[in-house]
Amino acid sequence: MNTYVAIDLETTGLSPKEDKILEIGAVRVVDGRIAGQLHLFADPGRAIPERITQITGITQDMLEGAVTQQEAVERTADFCRDDVLLGHNILFDYSFLKRSAVNCGLAFDHKGIDTLKLARKFLQELPSRSLECLCEYFSIDTGARHRAVEDALAAKYVYDCLRERYYEGHEEDFLPGDLIYRAKREGPITNAQKRYLNDLLKYHKIKADYAVDQLTKNEASRKIDGILSSYGRIL
Repeated sequence: MNTYVAIDLETTGLSPKEDKILEIGAVRVVDGRIAGQLHLFADPGRAIPERITQITGITQDMLEGAVTQQEAVERTADFCRDDVLLGHNILFDYSFLKRSAVNCGLAFDHKGIDTLKLARKFLQELPSRSLECLCEYFSIDTGARHRAVEDALAAKYVYDCLRERYYEGHEEDFLPGDLIYRAKREGPITNAQKRYLNDLLKYHKIKADYAVDQLTKNEASRKIDGILSSYGRIL
């Protein structure tokens, strides 16, 4: 398999259920050659955690003019079409996209190739099979690390190296497999939740680092429960 879309996301954290997409990078590869790219910043509806800025270099100012989560996943789905997805620990990126797609009422079902899985099989002698270590091992330099397009390109070049060395005689290992992530659609925050959450924030003089209007119903419930647990009810 040498035709696919290499993809990478930067996110506000590690949990598809609780975190949001910050940046999407996708590279279309046809017969081993780069045939197109997609790059998007997505508005997470919340402040970027400091640790994420330290890792990625993405700041709040860089999100000026960013598209919504819905537009980001819609444009990504259009770009990916029905192609196989390739990435390093691809299920991580897929889980965020799948969850966003389900919440937007979009279909997003793909097969995938995982360069991490391949590296674990064929490069067991390495102390680490992280994308950064593999790029160093194969002398790959795509520029910035922990940025979406650069890491998507890095996964593509790592795959090229693995394929060149190990494909012959191990063809089945390079076949795409089903990407499976179960996600239920979450409705948007209700008007009642919005009123109550805003009242709680005002009453307890809490400065929210998230956009109330962009929360899902489940996210709003968690925010309300957290405030009640830490600060108490409105008296």
